[in-house]
Amino acid sequence: MARIAGVNIPTNKRVEIALTYIHGIGRTTAKRIADELGFPVDRRVQDLTDSEVLSIREKIDKEVTVEGDLRRQTAMNIKRLMDLACYRGLRHRRGLPVRGQRTHTNARTRKGKAKPIAGKKK
Repeated sequence: MARIAGVNIPTNKRVEIALTYIHGIGRTTAKRIADELGFPVDRRVQDLTDSEVLSIREKIDKEVTVEGDLRRQTAMNIKRLMDLACYRGLRHRRGLPVRGQRTHTNARTRKGKAKPIAGKKK
């Protein structure tokens, strides 16, 4: 099992798909990395040599912000908005949708499970 950026990537998947298991690498970035290193499209992770895995690891370390660093950066950006007390920061603080979605109905993902209000029968 290959370990890149602190993540065990699956061995039976194609390189392009397996790289997406790393937080911060999507399909486009994974495809670009595989193309620049010259891997064929149908190449599986289990078929990679140690030197090829090392080259992937070095390329990711050099060019892409992934895993812990990316999570820390995102958390710091949200914390900065909350400290500024701007509108987006207040929405984050209250656990409401940040990007202008309606909250009268829906928004259950951000607001959590619906809480019943006592005495509201009719």
